[in-house]
Amino acid sequence: MNDFSFSALSPAIGVLVEGLDLRRPLEPAVAARLYDLFNEYAILIVRGQSLTESTLGSAAAWLGTLERRGRPSTVLREDNSFITKVSNIRENGRLIGSLPDGEMLFHADNSFKEFPNRSSFLYAVEIPSIGGNTLFANLYKAYELLPAELKERIAGMKALQFYDYSTYEKDARVAGISNTRQASHPLVFSHPHTKQKVLYCNRLMTKAIEGLPEGESRRLLDELLTYAEHSSVIYEHRWRPGDFLAWDNLSSNHARTDFSASERRLLLRGTTKGDYRPQAA
Repeated sequence: MNDFSFSALSPAIGVLVEGLDLRRPLEPAVAARLYDLFNEYAILIVRGQSLTESTLGSAAAWLGTLERRGRPSTVLREDNSFITKVSNIRENGRLIGSLPDGEMLFHADNSFKEFPNRSSFLYAVEIPSIGGNTLFANLYKAYELLPAELKERIAGMKALQFYDYSTYEKDARVAGISNTRQASHPLVFSHPHTKQKVLYCNRLMTKAIEGLPEGESRRLLDELLTYAEHSSVIYEHRWRPGDFLAWDNLSSNHARTDFSASERRLLLRGTTKGDYRPQAA
């Protein structure tokens, strides 16, 4: 049996699952229940796990089909083509992972794809004493906060999602490596599983609202971001070694706080393939 209990992680977003050892195969009914909770709460956390790069993929299999890495980088790459390191650690002068340091603005992973990654997951190995926290914003609740007239105004509108990987791959930027991607998605769509409406915009990757002059687009996007980043929809996760955390890229944004470059930080990361092209609600 895979018995477990769960409770709301915060008033804003998230569910904490207890009583599972993700090294053990999950019964189909348990995997289905986890997936339902994941969709309902947007992020799901299981603490106290003992996973490795080779076992993390199977531990996350209930989330969907894992996606292989595919973008250029100058960092060292591990043997597992589905799992990558998020780390500031260097070996022989070279980074062992991606996204090594500094804060990151709110975003949804690969929102610039036609089919955005359905989910992402992280497993914490080494954590700095202060900082490097991950903030999660509930995009269901962000939409609910919008005044009725603003909901009406943005109905049917689309926004350009754009990203250049070298923005946060510092070594790649120095080496002149650039890999830009972009896609157009509705500002509001109904989640494919919960059918709840989502406010789909973020500070890092949403560049413009289509069909509006630049100034008007910027003002409207700035207004929408005040709801997408409202304190009432945000949970800040303070990592502990052994944390497994998965999030839904269709119903949440996430960001990272800064931390000291003198302290080591290592998390293992994976994503699942996108199975939904956002459609206007």
